[in-house]
Amino acid sequence: MLLLALTGWIGGDALVRGEGLTPWVALAGLLVLVPLIVAFTLRPAVFADDDRLRVRNPFRTIVLPWQTVADVRAGYSSEVFTEDGATYQLWAVPVSLRQRKAAARRRSRAIAAGDPAATRPGGGGIARGTPHLASGDRTIAELRGLSEQSGHRPTAAGEPRVRWAYEIAGPVLVGAVALVVLLAVG
Repeated sequence: MLLLALTGWIGGDALVRGEGLTPWVALAGLLVLVPLIVAFTLRPAVFADDDRLRVRNPFRTIVLPWQTVADVRAGYSSEVFTEDGATYQLWAVPVSLRQRKAAARRRSRAIAAGDPAATRPGGGGIARGTPHLASGDRTIAELRGLSEQSGHRPTAAGEPRVRWAYEIAGPVLVGAVALVVLLAVG
């Protein structure tokens, strides 16, 4: 939000106080920057219910019925794999190696202290919110569990759907073309 406010302040100032081509260049720049800021900061999200997984990435929305999901994993990034071999990134579920190391240290300490929950697979009780998994890994484990529980439901069938975010790409392209024309003319 701060980045949007800063962009609006600088761009708005150039629109109001600028002379010559400056207001037009500022308008074209705002048409490029504002959708990109929204796409990479506010837009990414993951929604899951009993029937499907909906992934909203910066430039497209992917709807995957649970029967088409083969696996959900987090390596260096969070990914969902489909039965037909497609891979989609989950931009909204960050993977932090630092958080993983901290969770591993907490788990080691808990094991040394004799905590029986720390020796269970998965770090001990994801539903109870134990600190033995990083937050991204906990989210991936929850999505994997939901996929395993819901994959057999008849309402979780269908084909994967991918929709490009024209509401983001359209203004960016129009602004980029206008910016190139204005800079070439001016």
